[in-house]
Amino acid sequence: MSEGDRPDLATEAFVVHRNLLFTVAYEMLGSAADAEDVLQETWLRWSGVDLGTVRDQRAYLVRITTRQALTRLRTLGRRKESYIGPWLPEPLLTTPDVAEDVELADSVSMAMLLVLETLTPTERAVFVLREVFDVPYDEIAEAVDKAPATVRQIAHRARGHVAARRPREVATPAETRAALQAFQYAVQTGDLQSLVDILAPDVVALSDGGGVRQTLPRPIVGADRVARVLAAGLAKVGAQISLHPVQVNGHPALVLQLNGELDTVLTMRVENGLVTGLYFVRNPEKLSRVERETNLSR
Repeated sequence: MSEGDRPDLATEAFVVHRNLLFTVAYEMLGSAADAEDVLQETWLRWSGVDLGTVRDQRAYLVRITTRQALTRLRTLGRRKESYIGPWLPEPLLTTPDVAEDVELADSVSMAMLLVLETLTPTERAVFVLREVFDVPYDEIAEAVDKAPATVRQIAHRARGHVAARRPREVATPAETRAALQAFQYAVQTGDLQSLVDILAPDVVALSDGGGVRQTLPRPIVGADRVARVLAAGLAKVGAQISLHPVQVNGHPALVLQLNGELDTVLTMRVENGLVTGLYFVRNPEKLSRVERETNLSR
């Protein structure tokens, strides 16, 4: 290998695995902006590696990305402590192939990303690498700087934690679309009862405005309360609002436009045909990735 060939080979390997690396970073961080920063840092470190010493380029790149994401995840945790109002993951407009990969779509759903938020940084890294990307335990151990036996224990603990909090049954795209259509109908007709009918009794509504846009200051729980709050908010904007179906994080979602401008991304958690979670992202800094499709891969 000549010295002149090396940058091209490094770039080629990075480009081949870029979508995978972005997906790893995004699932660990819940932020596309931070995931992109992690990829920049990964590239800087990768460009200085002697490729002749690398046996498995994919594993090496995943290891660098994981380490950088772990460092940023700890910083992000401190940043969230001063965040104004509820924090929600950054929504992504995704390509159709993401929805076709059921396991990938489940792993990047807003509901799952919120569950992953309850894990420690190391637990999150281990869970994502093992459960989503099927990375061997010894490779995960190198990425998180733990012994393989310890990593197995962490993985077991993280799986139990996630299993206790994730939806018992993953809703089909058709079920989610039906719930979204019912929601859209209720909004467009002002039919409060129709809205109540699609909400589970213990539904939780969360909204993220980042202190820039007006949102619910805290979670709203219960079908009647959620319906009343939404109806009151929608009554203020009236005909100025329009809703459009899209694919966000591998699942059907709605984009809300106010006076023709992107205002909100709405995603849902659906179980047994009823909406158990409503997630409204209004923070303008988190809406840039719903204007163009993002490629995710495993």
